Amino acid sequence: MKSDPLITYRRKPATLDAEALGTFAEDLRVRVAKRAEFHCLITNDAELQSLNAQFRNKDYPTDVLSFPGAAPYLGDIAISLRRARAQAKEFGHSLEDELRILLLHGVLHLTGLDHETDNGEMARAEQRWRKKLGLPTSLTERAK
Repeated sequence: MKSDPLITYRRKPATLDAEALGTFAEDLRVRVAKRAEFHCLITNDAELQSLNAQFRNKDYPTDVLSFPGAAPYLGDIAISLRRARAQAKEFGHSLEDELRILLLHGVLHLTGLDHETDNGEMARAEQRWRKKLGLPTSLTERAK
């Protein structure tokens, strides 16, 4: 069963292959989230900063935030398009690849992993999935 939509955009970039990104999100839903539903909002820095301040008491924009839901709903993810663009440029890959990296990172958080407290469990999971999905360097690998 395909949920509709897995991703929404505040303002979809004209050059972004939204269909391919939606297919990737569905693959994450099936493979990583074990068919649990989630939703991703791709938005701007101002909204990520507001969410970060409201829910984490950190008053600055960030690239991705995850908000766990109540079973059977896995939760919500918010991604800053501006941060994704900058990071794609910095790390030498496409915007689509960066959004995929951020989506994977967010879904892993929704499954209960937390790189800040789990002694490397999330980093190992992210690395395994990155390789299986053919993604460039993951967020947790960059942080090392």
